[in-house]
Amino acid sequence: MSFFGFGQTAEIDIVLNDAETRRKAEHKTEDGKKDKYFLFYDGETVSGKVNVTLKTPGKRLEHNGIKIEFVGQIELYYDRGNHHEFVSLVKDLARPGELSQSQTFDFEFTHVEKPYESYTGQNVKLRYFLRATISRRLNDISKEMDIVVQTLCTYPEVNSSIKMEVGIEDCLHIEFEYNKSKYHLRDVIVGKIYFLLVRIKIKHMEIDIIKRETTGTGPSVYHENDTIAKYEIMDGAPVRGESIPIRLFLAGYELTPTMRDINKKFSVRYYLNLVLIDEEERRYFKQQEITLWRKGDIVRRSMSQQATIATQRYEGSNSETASAQAKEESN
Repeated sequence: MSFFGFGQTAEIDIVLNDAETRRKAEHKTEDGKKDKYFLFYDGETVSGKVNVTLKTPGKRLEHNGIKIEFVGQIELYYDRGNHHEFVSLVKDLARPGELSQSQTFDFEFTHVEKPYESYTGQNVKLRYFLRATISRRLNDISKEMDIVVQTLCTYPEVNSSIKMEVGIEDCLHIEFEYNKSKYHLRDVIVGKIYFLLVRIKIKHMEIDIIKRETTGTGPSVYHENDTIAKYEIMDGAPVRGESIPIRLFLAGYELTPTMRDINKKFSVRYYLNLVLIDEEERRYFKQQEITLWRKGDIVRRSMSQQATIATQRYEGSNSETASAQAKEESN
């Protein structure tokens, strides 16, 4: 028997049909390192081959069935025993029986729904993977292959500017303005800060981008704040009536799209934090949430294609109706 070191066993390999041409994307692992994975988008088909290679030629491998699964799951690090699956698809590749030689099985998951972006955070991980399994009476043989999913968006229809005030009565009055409230991941934050009243000695001023990861619900909610970027606006004392421009490029920072209440398990939100420090090291700050999104040229192209197709169908149906009416009139 195989668990005593005798009998037949096998190795499994999962190969995507478009592995040579499909783009890869870097994604952070739990240990903080970055690896490259095949990149997919919502609605794309996932297809390929499962190669089962017998380790001992000439010996048969008994099994209770061979299958492949496509899984999307959320894992909360404080609750590692429970995996919350939001996508679970299964394809049976072989019925129970025997393998007398190495074999390849084709699989295809058509137009797979992938509603959320892959994410690895401080307390939560959202991952998609393929898992091929040879079921056996005593010990299954399985192999997993992770993929990365990115969610694409089109330009938001409403993207109003942000105007806010920071004030301490009779001491400080500042207005700041950002050009918009929603930014794509390679965007530029443009803004201005106006000093209307300055009676305290400010020595330093900066804008921080803060990522807030929220996991859990009710009394078991965990908040994890991470300062992604610090942008120094000024170093020295401002004067009344002065205005300072802001220009912060997002492309150089490790950002994800804003994620709100993902499968009722976690959220990832981003904030602009305006920080002022006076000569006595007192800190004054004002925080404003912004929305980040992944720019989706692919989505826009596909939508325009769909619109063209819809127009053609509409015009085609109208021409068919017109020709049918003409035939009736001639009759």
